Amino acid sequence: MTYAVSAALQAAVYGALAGHGELSALVGGAVFDAEPAGILPDLYVTLGPENVRAGSDGSGGGAVHEFVISVVTDAAGFSTAKQAAVLVCDVLIDTDLPLARGRLVSCRFLKAKAARAERGNARRIDLTFRARVDDG
Repeated sequence: MTYAVSAALQAAVYGALAGHGELSALVGGAVFDAEPAGILPDLYVTLGPENVRAGSDGSGGGAVHEFVISVVTDAAGFSTAKQAAVLVCDVLIDTDLPLARGRLVSCRFLKAKAARAERGNARRIDLTFRARVDDG
């Protein structure tokens, strides 16, 4: 098991989401590595928590990363947030992201939860993905 690929995976996921033209246009470029302080945009995407467990096999060291990407909106209803969530899935599922360290073996969708967010009338969709990486 190794956590060594974590930063490279995070950077690649962020870069893929921020660099996706249609997603960036929908959220007005508001893709964040962490939710910023201060006034937030009406619609944005942010990287969330990550859990990592051993994923080594006979071919070498690796890990399984389960990470959350959140879509948050102040808009009434979930329609716009769901449009953004679809694009996040399009970017990440079965992608071939190049990593600065290691190799992404697979990236799969695990689950989603749509709910009212803690602040005001905001709505939030948390998308959970599972990525298998090798450090070799």
